[in-house]
Amino acid sequence: MNTSVSILFYIKRAKTNNLGFCPIYTRVTVNAKRFEFSTNKYINPDKWSSEGNKIKGTTEEARTINSHLDYLKNQVLEAEKKLFKKDITLNSENLKNELFGLSETKRMLVPIFQDHNNKIKELIGKEYAPGTFERYTTSLKHTIEFLQWKYNVSDIDITKIDHAFITDYEFWLRSVRNCANNTAVKYIKNFNKIIKICLANDWLDKNPFVNYKSKVKEVERVYLTESEIQSIIEKDFKTERLSLVRDIFIFSCFTGLAYIDVKNLTKSHISFGIDGEKWIFTHRQKTESASKIPILPVTQMIIDKYENHPQCNNEDRLLPILSNQKMNAYLKEIAGVCEIEKELTFHIARHTFATTVTLTNGVPIESVSKMLGHKNLRTTQHYAKVLDRKVSEDMKILKNKLAILKIPPLEKKTKP
Repeated sequence: MNTSVSILFYIKRAKTNNLGFCPIYTRVTVNAKRFEFSTNKYINPDKWSSEGNKIKGTTEEARTINSHLDYLKNQVLEAEKKLFKKDITLNSENLKNELFGLSETKRMLVPIFQDHNNKIKELIGKEYAPGTFERYTTSLKHTIEFLQWKYNVSDIDITKIDHAFITDYEFWLRSVRNCANNTAVKYIKNFNKIIKICLANDWLDKNPFVNYKSKVKEVERVYLTESEIQSIIEKDFKTERLSLVRDIFIFSCFTGLAYIDVKNLTKSHISFGIDGEKWIFTHRQKTESASKIPILPVTQMIIDKYENHPQCNNEDRLLPILSNQKMNAYLKEIAGVCEIEKELTFHIARHTFATTVTLTNGVPIESVSKMLGHKNLRTTQHYAKVLDRKVSEDMKILKNKLAILKIPPLEKKTKP
C-alpha cells in the first residue's frame, strides 16, 4: 500500500504546566491536511529530541513514554489499513474517524443535489430563469432513476462516485432514456456541477470527471430564407391571433431577441443610440449580457402598430406577446399556411436574424455578436456557415460576368 500518511510527535511549549512540563502532541498529516491530538504525556522540554521525535536517553521514563509513542504510531497506521480494507477514501477526516471510533458522517448525493436545486428555485427571477430550475429538477430525477437502475438504491455516498459511475450514467442516458448526444452531455454537465460543489467543500478528494471527455455535436441551426420571411410578411391572415403572432415573430427576426427578452421589453428600453436613431437597449435574461440593437424600419412599424394595444398599456409591455407555448403552436399553423416545410418555433427568429438578416447581408460577425448579446464570438460563429451560401451566390454573379472571357486554345505545332 502506497501510504500518504505522515506522523509527527512534538511538544507544545505554549501549554507548559506549573511544573514546567510540556504536553506531547501527535500530528497526523494526510495529503497536506492534518489533525492533532494529545498523547496525555508530559515531559521536561530539555529531554525532548525534535530530530528523533522522542525523549532523549534510556531512563525508565524515556523507555515508557517512547514505547507509548510507538504504540500511537502503530494505531494510526492500523487505522489506515482498515480504511484500505473497507475501500474507504483515505483522507484526514476518515482517518481521524477510524482512529477514534467516531461515527462516520456520510454525505449522500440526493440531499446535496436537492439543496442545490432549492437554492436555484429561490433565485428564480434574480439569477436564474424558470427553465434552469426545471432543467436541474429533471436532471435530479434522472439521477435517482439511474441509481435505482444500476445499484437498486435511492441514494449513494458521494465518495462512491467514480469514473465508472459517470460513464455508466452516460450509457444509461443514451440507452435507457434514449437521449440524443447533446442532451446526454448536458445532463452529465448538470451532474458535474454537483460534483464541483462537493469538491469545493472538500467532501471529495478526487474528481471523478478528471478523465471523462464528452463533446457536444454541432447542430445544424434552422433559419428562414428571405423568400420565406417575405411570404410570412405578405400573408393575409384571417384571424387576429395569427396576425399578432406573425408580427411578433417578424419583430424577433429583425432584432434577434429571444422570446423571454421580447416579453420583458417595455417602452423604456427604446432610446436614441450613438447615431441619433432609435435603438433597443436591453439585457438578455439568459446571460445578463447587454444587447444594443438599432431599430430597423420593419421593426418600428410593428412597434407603432401595437403602441396603443390594451395589453401593452395595462402590463407595461412593448408588445402584446402570448405565452411561449401558444406562440410556438400558432407558428406551426403559420408555417402550414405559408407552405414552409420547417419546424417553425419562436427561437428560429433569432437564428434568422443572425443569418439571413445580418451575416448574409454583409454585417460583420463582431457586430452581430454584440447585438445578439453573445459573450463569446465563438458562439456567433455557429451561424457563420450561412456565409458559404452567400459566397456561392456572389460567385455565381461573378461567373456570369466573366463568362465572356475566353482563353485561346493551345496552338498545335506543325512538324517541319
